[in-house]
Amino acid sequence: MPEATPTLTLHTRPTGRCAVLGGCWSAARLADPGQWSKISQTLVLAGSSRGVQWDLLALTRLDHTGAQLLWNTWGRQWPMQLQVNPAQQAMLQRVARFSGAELRLAPMSIGQRFLKLGEQLWLLWDHLLGLLALTGQLLLDLLALVRSPRCGPWRDMSGHLYRIGATALPVTALVGFMIGIVLAYLMSRQLRQFGADTFIVNILGIGLIRELGPMLAAILIAGRSGSAITAQIGVMRVTEELDAMRVMGIAQGYRLVLPRALACAVAMPLISVWTTLAALLGGMLAADAVLGVTPAYFFATLPRAVEIGNLWLALGKSMVFGVLIALVGCHYGLRVKPNTESLGQGTTASVVTSITVVLLVDALFAVVFKNVGI
Repeated sequence: MPEATPTLTLHTRPTGRCAVLGGCWSAARLADPGQWSKISQTLVLAGSSRGVQWDLLALTRLDHTGAQLLWNTWGRQWPMQLQVNPAQQAMLQRVARFSGAELRLAPMSIGQRFLKLGEQLWLLWDHLLGLLALTGQLLLDLLALVRSPRCGPWRDMSGHLYRIGATALPVTALVGFMIGIVLAYLMSRQLRQFGADTFIVNILGIGLIRELGPMLAAILIAGRSGSAITAQIGVMRVTEELDAMRVMGIAQGYRLVLPRALACAVAMPLISVWTTLAALLGGMLAADAVLGVTPAYFFATLPRAVEIGNLWLALGKSMVFGVLIALVGCHYGLRVKPNTESLGQGTTASVVTSITVVLLVDALFAVVFKNVGI
């Protein structure tokens, strides 16, 4: 039999106004636009009036949706006079208990905080041990490659070199070019106040060649290729390809980690130089437009303002960045569990960790090689 139509009527009794509900107040009936339009205005009028009595005894059915609607209409508090049967009262009490007030988490005790800190430190230690083991395996694989280079995974390396390096050239050039323009415009306003317009070549040269060029390239590659490395290996875990490699006796480090690490180590210095050149081009054009520093003067002054040691430092730093990005990406990819949720979490953690490691290592290089090229 079809369920009765939900109704709401206002009556005037000797004790005051009374809202009488009837029919079926369920999710299926209340979702009908036609039925809802008939009772919505009366429901708002009854809820805004004070001292209204509510009579629910004539209801044929009341589910959680109808009870939640009434509870919200009452302003999440019990009305002064309410007539209900025991089943309806239990339903309304259940809704009131879970929606009457926001759930608040109990504050953590000192012991719980200490255990939480220990859990995070143990997780960090586990990741460090995993990265250390992966680095050691990479060194052993390099020795094996040197001993028998003809059996090396050169085809895999060339494919990764193309995907990591060649396909990243447009986006790195665009970002570097825009960063160079922004830096030149910002510095020109300050240098013009002191009449030091020509020193923009020194600032752009040192800043872009030594720091910003390698850093921009590393961050872009970490977000672009580092996540791809983790996703590729993670999908292999989900599709059980890694298990198949283990059964067939194929070394995962030699076939998965080594080609990606070598490709990143070769591609990163080249991408760094490419990004730096694009940034210098943008800075040179902006300096010419704002300060009148001609490209001829820029080209003539740049070799004297920036020592060659800065370039070698940037290339070496970029190679280290590339190896670290590949290791972090492979580390999180190999730790992915065979489900899609773990794959997404691993990819996100890989990008965040790669960028953090790049920043920390760059700070270490800045401290250790503070006297090089300056």
